[in-house]
Amino acid sequence: MPPRNPNDPIRRRLESVNEWIHGLRSAGHYIFHVLVDDQTQGGWVTVGGERMLMMATYSYLGLIGHPRLTKAACEAAERYGTGGHGSRTLSGTLPVHQELEEAIAEFKGTEAAMVFPTGYVTNVSTISVLVGRGDYIISDKYNHASLIDGAIMSGAKLLRYRHGDLDMLERRLQSVPEGAGKLIIADAVFSMDGDILDLPRVVELARRYDAWLMVDEAHSVGVLGKTGRGIEEHFNMPGVIDIKMGTLSKAIPSMGGYIAADAWIVHAIRHAARGYIFTGAMSPVVAAVALEGLRLLQEETWRVEKVQANTQRFLKGLRERGFDILQAETPVVPIMARGYDMVMNLTRAVMKRKLFILPVAKPAVPEGQERLRATVTAAHEPQDVDYALDMLTEAAREVGLPLNP
Repeated sequence: MPPRNPNDPIRRRLESVNEWIHGLRSAGHYIFHVLVDDQTQGGWVTVGGERMLMMATYSYLGLIGHPRLTKAACEAAERYGTGGHGSRTLSGTLPVHQELEEAIAEFKGTEAAMVFPTGYVTNVSTISVLVGRGDYIISDKYNHASLIDGAIMSGAKLLRYRHGDLDMLERRLQSVPEGAGKLIIADAVFSMDGDILDLPRVVELARRYDAWLMVDEAHSVGVLGKTGRGIEEHFNMPGVIDIKMGTLSKAIPSMGGYIAADAWIVHAIRHAARGYIFTGAMSPVVAAVALEGLRLLQEETWRVEKVQANTQRFLKGLRERGFDILQAETPVVPIMARGYDMVMNLTRAVMKRKLFILPVAKPAVPEGQERLRATVTAAHEPQDVDYALDMLTEAAREVGLPLNP
């Protein structure tokens, strides 16, 4: 039994979380863990028995429900079963894992790749291999939590710089003591603001100050570049990133994460990353779906073109209607509300109009930066995008969100 002392610090910590959740429920502000009744292919889903336009999904290419993915899952289950025999280091490696890693390496233009069970584990495990005590990590303040947690757990000194402030990044690099290891970590597409890393300048700084560069492409693969290969293709700068990290749960709708890099780097990470060594192997079903999703991404390039066209239509429409969407330039679109009550009221107003967009608030963003986070996909038709624009405008007027067209 847990300690019964009401002042026990662990008990109080857990109770404080529950008190916070209770307060949200009492105020009608708890809009989380929403049950989506189906995930069939297309831009619309069923939520609570109602059809709603899905704009809170990471399936940027609209591949969820694709019959080839379902078939790949079934065939993998029939061939391998649903689980592995152990960790990848021991008895858990199957042919489908090797096929997936080879396909990722070819897709990302690297000598080798390796997969992890989740994207979070990929970042935490990899960073802890690359750096340790006495080394320095320089990180954009808006980087994903998994990058930050990996930096903290590595034991290296973490130096953060203001989001997008590359002059401050340079000053941070200049402050690193002579002889210390230097690792720059950054998102390719920032998951809250929807803007793109200035890769040319970051690469120039990394080379000038002899630093390693690791980029998280969770939200850029399938989205950036003519063929969806990510940020290097977007800037026409092949091979400039030392450690390419990505996920298999967004544009590719499966589960897991990967590292793609030179063969000797991947070899070292494979034999030193605790999150790879001390966990069960990725399910063969998951791996097979990821592999087929990667093939679809490359075969059906119209999906990349469509998500990019839909994105431009949505961004242009929001700006014309006067919404504050920061510097968004990708399918991740922040619709700023700048207040907890406002963002929750706006969420309810859009839900009422059969538009499924969810709020982002503290701790994901600082207080005063609350927003809806809408996502655009290749599953949306132009009329879907226009419907979303009209419903957002109606909802904003209903709750009194200022618009500045």
